[in-house]
This record gives sequence, structure tokens and C-alpha cells, in this order.
Amino acid sequence: MGNIKQSFFAGLFSIATIGILTLLTYKTEYGIFLIASFGSSMVLLYGYPESPFAQPKNVFFGHVLTAAVGMFFLYFVSLPLFLIIPLAVGFGVGLMILFNVTHPPAGGNPIIVIMGSVSVDYILTPVISGSIIIIIFAIIINKLILKKNYPSKK
Repeated sequence: MGNIKQSFFAGLFSIATIGILTLLTYKTEYGIFLIASFGSSMVLLYGYPESPFAQPKNVFFGHVLTAAVGMFFLYFVSLPLFLIIPLAVGFGVGLMILFNVTHPPAGGNPIIVIMGSVSVDYILTPVISGSIIIIIFAIIINKLILKKNYPSKK
């Protein structure tokens, strides 16, 4: 029965969080707040908030670091796409582990950045702004509504 409750609330709060990011993106003039990897972040933030990979520093710095790595490869490495994409993903994953900010959904950010040929503004919006919003929602929902110990004190 615990799995049914966990899956229901994870789905419900994922809808709410991604819904807000979608509304901000498509119904306001504030910019883009939504990236594909945030969908994967929902699995950890609402399904497994006790995971070290779901902690706010991991979510924030994992997304920012891997997006920045993608930008570096996009703008400064003159190799074919079939080489820079795997190199960027590998460097991003390695750096997340090195700096102890691993957030598995962020591993896809270099792919998004490079395939989308995004501008440098992408770091601010949607990566930083969207990450902050999903972290705030995760803290409010997990701590106040679900009564979970989030962020974890480990």
C-alpha cells in the first residue's frame, strides 16, 4: 500500500511542479523555465527525496555544472557533434561525481545544450531559475505536506 501512496503523491506533485514551470514558460513573458531533465528530477525529488542525489545542492549544482559543461563543449570544442556530445556528457558526469553534486537527471543536460545550440542565457533561465523553483517546491511539498525529512541532514 505504501507504494501506491508514494507513486500517487510523486505523480501528483510532479504534475504541480512541472505545471508551474510550464505555465511560467508558455503563459508569461518571463522566459523559459522548463528543460527536459527537470522531468527526470521529479522522480528523485518526489519519489525518493531521501536519496543523496535528490538533495538541493545536488539538484542545483548538478544541473548548473552539466549545463555549463555542455556550453563549454558547444562553444569551445571544435569537433563533430558525434564526438562532443559523448565527451560533454562524460565530463559532466565525472565532474558531478568529483564535486559530490551528482544528480543523475542532470547527466542529460549537455545533450540538451549541444543539440539545442542554446545561448549563454540558458544557464540563468531555465537552468538556474528552474532549478531554484523545483527545489523550493520540493522543500515545501516534502517537508510541509508529506512531512518528510527533506532536505536530508546526512
